[in-house]
Amino acid sequence: MEITAYHEAGHVFMAIYLGARVRSVTIEPDRDDGPDRFGDAQVEWDLAHFTPREVCEKSVLVALAGPVAEIIHRGEPYHPGFVAEWAADWREAWEAAAGLVPDQRQRLAYLEQATSQLCRLLNRDNNWAALAAVTDELLAHEMLEGEAVEEIVRQWLR
Repeated sequence: MEITAYHEAGHVFMAIYLGARVRSVTIEPDRDDGPDRFGDAQVEWDLAHFTPREVCEKSVLVALAGPVAEIIHRGEPYHPGFVAEWAADWREAWEAAAGLVPDQRQRLAYLEQATSQLCRLLNRDNNWAALAAVTDELLAHEMLEGEAVEEIVRQWLR
């Protein structure tokens, strides 16, 4: 559960950091007819506020932030494209980047660069503290509404 909490906290921290609205986040998602998953984060973008290109760029970072949070927490240098549990995140980032970088080799380099950028960003003391605070609340409550997540993150980003 702890790894899942860090993973989902990574997604929602990055979403808030980049200006999205988080509706909710959970480490105990419903077992519906959708794909099997350990956690779930509901993120919305204000399409009137961001260009389609910006939404693609930001969506890549939000998708990769979950795996990067796990990489940092575990202290092991994984590649997000090669870990089976992160396949949905990698696919989401890959598809979001398709409109930005059509060539597949260049897209791979773009995603790897985004992963490195995220490692540096999430490793900053304030950012990691915000992410860890969200993780702690997720472990305590299993589900958080977006307003609660935003309040936690904003305390650390002042």
